[in-house]
Amino acid sequence: MVSAKKTKILLLSDTHSYMDDRILEFASGVDVVLHAGDMGAHEGMDKLEAASKQLVGVYGNIDDHTMRLRFPLHQKFKIGGMKIWMTHIGGYPPKYNLRVRETIQKEQPDVFICGHSHILKVVNDPKIQCLHMNPGAAGQHGFHKVRTMLRFEIVQLDPEKKGRIENLEVIELGNRGQLR
Repeated sequence: MVSAKKTKILLLSDTHSYMDDRILEFASGVDVVLHAGDMGAHEGMDKLEAASKQLVGVYGNIDDHTMRLRFPLHQKFKIGGMKIWMTHIGGYPPKYNLRVRETIQKEQPDVFICGHSHILKVVNDPKIQCLHMNPGAAGQHGFHKVRTMLRFEIVQLDPEKKGRIENLEVIELGNRGQLR
């Protein structure tokens, strides 16, 4: 009998150079941290990387040339047999951003992750059988009222088959402007 493989994931975006101890505490309790862009300063990302077992990130529209050397525009990878595509600006189903629209239809990832809007949203795209995830914004800069992240597990019961997302939860870090 094969036991299930569980990968705990923290998904955040739009930190805009803000990295507090609560974010780092959540990061230290998962297997993989995914950052969907607009990271800002390297110091915050250095702290996040040090707190994480594994950090996967993409740069966003506010990130400078040095951050763009450190992280790519797109990350395409598998966790638990699930195809994941992460980029900063992606749009929402069915109105994906023009720069990803054709590729997402062709490649049909199981999970499509983006940031940019500062709006937390998790929605299924039934047309391509893809779960779209945007964790909102974990930083202090922007128009969002509440700082948010997502935490979930990818559970793979059979190594020959793709896994599934379980235990998806929204983490609220307090109101923007409220320091903890």
